[in-house]
Amino acid sequence: MVKVAVWGTGMMGQGLLGFILDRPKDIDLVGVIVTNPAKEGKTVGELLGRPCDVRMTTDSAAVLAAKPDVVCVCTQSFLHEVTDQVEPSLRAGANVLCIAEKLAYPWASDPAWADRFDALAKEHGVSILGTGINPGFILDALICMWTSINLRVDRIEAQRVNDLSPFGPTVMKTQGVGTTVAEFEAGVADGTIVGHIGFPESIHLIGRALGWKIDRVEETREPIVTTIERSTPHVTVKAGDVAGCKQIGRGYIGDELKIELVHPQQIHPEMEGVSTGDYIKVIGDPMVNMSTSPEIPGGKGTYASTGNYIPLIVDAPAGIVTVVDLPLPRFWVPTA
Repeated sequence: MVKVAVWGTGMMGQGLLGFILDRPKDIDLVGVIVTNPAKEGKTVGELLGRPCDVRMTTDSAAVLAAKPDVVCVCTQSFLHEVTDQVEPSLRAGANVLCIAEKLAYPWASDPAWADRFDALAKEHGVSILGTGINPGFILDALICMWTSINLRVDRIEAQRVNDLSPFGPTVMKTQGVGTTVAEFEAGVADGTIVGHIGFPESIHLIGRALGWKIDRVEETREPIVTTIERSTPHVTVKAGDVAGCKQIGRGYIGDELKIELVHPQQIHPEMEGVSTGDYIKVIGDPMVNMSTSPEIPGGKGTYASTGNYIPLIVDAPAGIVTVVDLPLPRFWVPTA
């Protein structure tokens, strides 16, 4: 059995805990670390509404003292936000799976951080992997797998069109949902509206897999303006205001555009005749055109991906590894 600890019990952490409890003969849940003191001492069973006596705690040291083989960090997006979770886990001799988008390829945003944590993981003989639906699968790993049937690859174009309606107020704020166009543009300028996190990581992952040295990545963010009123439990958007963010990431070799990723996200896109979906085009020989609609659910995909990487991370080489370095992942069938 693999000894696993989970750090973070928001929507992603809860989904992963359900995945773990579905595999009682494969995974030993040795601890759950919470960041919300209100959850201190409550059981996972109380949180999920299913049998489990493991008690949640803010005492990370006590959980790490149980010597988990893997710590799954399901908290935040940026490297500086997960440092205090990743570092003690490595020092405790645990492999780390983390859903932070920036950890999918940390050299894209902070090479010094990446080098330090790569060395720390190697020092303790463990691995670190950033996982998730995007980055981690649709707009990078899946693209790389499609190229395995190519004789030549000239350029990559891919798009993920999704619905933000199921998400909470934090996502609405970071995507600029409910702002005026002027407020959106100001938020992009001052960094409070970030849109999708992970295009540089995805572009560099594709480049790593194909042996392309990406010289630069450029990103743009544009407001998606609604012509009708739309609302969710967390936000109401008037006609003429911003219902979402269209983000584009472009990767260049010299002046040649090699990778273009497009990600329009908005609440209730169907109200304006927009269907969600995931689309990949590999321009080369042969041409590849993949499409799936509706979109692959981002939440379920992220925590399922994290869980399905557990048996792979325990055998991975020490240091920071990426989804294009490891064997092909697959559904982890629970032991009967």
